[in-house]
Amino acid sequence: MVKFYQHTFDYDHTWSLVTLAFWLRYPNPFASHVLSTDVIDRYVDPTTGILHTTRLILKKGNAPRWARRFMKSNEAFILEESQIDPRSLTMVSKSKNISHKRIMVIEETQRYKVSPTDANHTQVQLEVRFVSNLGWGLTSKIEAFCQKRFADSSSKSRMGMSYILERLKDKYNLGNYFLKQPQ
Repeated sequence: MVKFYQHTFDYDHTWSLVTLAFWLRYPNPFASHVLSTDVIDRYVDPTTGILHTTRLILKKGNAPRWARRFMKSNEAFILEESQIDPRSLTMVSKSKNISHKRIMVIEETQRYKVSPTDANHTQVQLEVRFVSNLGWGLTSKIEAFCQKRFADSSSKSRMGMSYILERLKDKYNLGNYFLKQPQ
């Protein structure tokens, strides 16, 4: 069985500013579990103009006691692949863990686009898929546990992005440049 989590929300900021904040979102006070981020590949497709980026993210987890016996470390590597299309003003980011895959695979997709109701807002569609192959009758329990934990922590992720958005807008005075969507 596979568990899913879906959520759609808006940032009260333009698509340009939100996509900039996406690259600068770590570190922030709501993501102390993120230890490092490294770009391992980046290129612009000459035909489409789409920016493709692959990053490796190292996170520190706080696994429950029952899960620790299956893990060698409480750190996990996440592979994040994203595409930014400046023509259609869309960004898609896909990430999944490459550590602890025997216990659980978490695949996350985020779609960023200009909000259909306000051109100066950005809509984000989040979809997450939880798949465990551990067996022994634990699969659905592990998936349900991870789904609940993800749902509980997703608000912290949004708070971290909002923190970075406000810093960009206020402290670095980038908000004036990014306040209105390009026509």
